[in-house]
Amino acid sequence: MDCKHFGECGACIVYENGYAGQLKDKLDLNKERFSSFYDGEISVFESPDQHYRSRSEFKLWHDGDEIRYAMNNATKNGVVFVEECPQVNEYISDLMPKLLVSIKEHEIGFKLFGIDFLSSSSGEIVISMLYHRKLDETWELKAKEIAKKLGIYIIGRSRKQKVIIGQDYITETLSINDRDYKFHHIENSFTQPNARVNEDMVTWAIKQYSSASGDLLELYCGAGNFTIPFAAIFGKILATEISKPSINAAKVNMKLNDVQNIEFVRMAVEEFVDALDGGREYRRMKEIDINKYNIDSIFVDPPRSGMDTDSCNFISRYEHIVYISCNPESLVRDLDILTQTHTVMDMALFDQFPYTNHVEMGVKLLKKGS
Repeated sequence: MDCKHFGECGACIVYENGYAGQLKDKLDLNKERFSSFYDGEISVFESPDQHYRSRSEFKLWHDGDEIRYAMNNATKNGVVFVEECPQVNEYISDLMPKLLVSIKEHEIGFKLFGIDFLSSSSGEIVISMLYHRKLDETWELKAKEIAKKLGIYIIGRSRKQKVIIGQDYITETLSINDRDYKFHHIENSFTQPNARVNEDMVTWAIKQYSSASGDLLELYCGAGNFTIPFAAIFGKILATEISKPSINAAKVNMKLNDVQNIEFVRMAVEEFVDALDGGREYRRMKEIDINKYNIDSIFVDPPRSGMDTDSCNFISRYEHIVYISCNPESLVRDLDILTQTHTVMDMALFDQFPYTNHVEMGVKLLKKGS
């Protein structure tokens, strides 16, 4: 990828040595980082070199009558006006200049301070327009005209206000093991930003359970990104997530894919563990019969903070553990606990975020003595 804003824009902080060189540096760093746990080959799943992001957020900068996209400066001192962004997928890239023209023509830029883009791999797009003012009927009529002209969905957001033009989600299709899965990705909620690497992550995770049987317990399930493809290889799945919008989306996604062997529970992991250990009764677990599950396997994809000690001790009860981490540093901490009872059998590096220092790591652990 080549971008005129390299060195200035804070979105890409690593831009030397080309993509292949950067990826090698990430692999070398993480081989060393995890050497005390695993000395085998780390599988590497690279990203497309450009146009890999299906969601992005831009500031809107006003200069008289002109409106420009802006990002934080790499030095975190001021902003950079963005004339191009090879990170975003082709559909977002094509839409960005057209959208600015339409905003100016329809005169709806007053107190507009940000635009978020969310796109599917087939070009379905919802944008969120963020305002420091209340949106009225005039704004809504003009936004409808723009949405129709550009073939997009628009969300208008201001304090305590959300105006939906069309719908607030796109439908993404992921190809996993020669099967297509459909997911509603909802505006302003978490989704994996790199669709192609996401497919690799899910496919790799499924492969790690090739010797597993019975049922699966999943913590931090989100909107079912992993859960729903897992349903093809497990008898039943019990999955938990604290976010209400994510759980609602997961249930919709389950129906979209005609999957019926998953139970989703909206609970924090700490509460869920307490409930399974016979702590106090939780209303949200009232309809769950844990005794009907034969769980030998667990899957976790926690936030950047990783897991707490109690949660690590809890998942260490299960024979098969697959752990996807978006923060290698917290993964090292958690592996210090998990490798007391388990052996690391396989690892993978998923380059979700080219031109940054961030990676996602996958780990397969098997209970010692199995």
